Amino acid sequence: MLRRQIGRKLEALRRTAGLTMEQAAEDLDRARATLHRIENGAENVRFRAADVKEMLNLYGASAEDAELLLAMTAATRENKNWWHDYIGSGLPRWFQLYIGLEAAATKIRKYQPELVPGLLQTRAYAAQVFQVPGGAIDVEDSEEQERAIQLRIERQALLTRFAAPQLSVILNEAVLRRPVGDATVMAEQLSQILKATALPNVTVRVLTFSAGLHAGAMSGAFSIMEFPEDSSGKEVEPPVAYLESATGAIYLDKPHETAAYNTIWADMTSRALNEAQSKSMINQVAEEYSRA
Repeated sequence: MLRRQIGRKLEALRRTAGLTMEQAAEDLDRARATLHRIENGAENVRFRAADVKEMLNLYGASAEDAELLLAMTAATRENKNWWHDYIGSGLPRWFQLYIGLEAAATKIRKYQPELVPGLLQTRAYAAQVFQVPGGAIDVEDSEEQERAIQLRIERQALLTRFAAPQLSVILNEAVLRRPVGDATVMAEQLSQILKATALPNVTVRVLTFSAGLHAGAMSGAFSIMEFPEDSSGKEVEPPVAYLESATGAIYLDKPHETAAYNTIWADMTSRALNEAQSKSMINQVAEEYSRA
């Protein structure tokens, strides 16, 4: 989130200076793609103090803005987040931004039509997921699979930390009905979901087959993340809608984009079972797996 804040501030300074990205890249003798990564908060950008000062001088930054941005970029060189150890094995680079945003969010909403969300998965369920070919993890590399599973389990500490985010999940009924692994794996997984809903910051609702056609049927899986507010009540980071594919991800933060996903979410919440009904259904299906 820090990098994204830096990127937005540098973009604002560039625009105030009347420079296009192409003009700034030429004046700084840098590739346009590099400036694009900087302004989008890419994790792989390294902010050398000399480079930052050169940008600030070109953009005519005030002394106050320069001091702030030099301090913010220095912090990116000093801090290492826990998930950095997983980069290159178990964590695709395109997923790295999501982990940082997830860790910074105050509210996370997730719709899943096919799988239990990673934040609620058991180790056994995750192991089955990472054995399916075509994803970001090499199914032939057992060590990489284990690191990916461990990363997923470590992420779940987010839900019980101090000032944990509010997690709201809508699951398609298919998530409950389609076996992932054997009946034991599914019974344990559904019990894990029920256990998570006992936390004050976690809600899970089920969108049953009988709900019929709904807006989520058009969108597929997505997450919406919201972030803290500053002392004046302004969000320090705009909301982000996240969509993932087998080979990459899309981050949407323009107001009209997140508004579209808020509309989809509202349609699904109007059709989903309430929390008590959802727990009852999950428990019922868990018992069916236990008897199988």
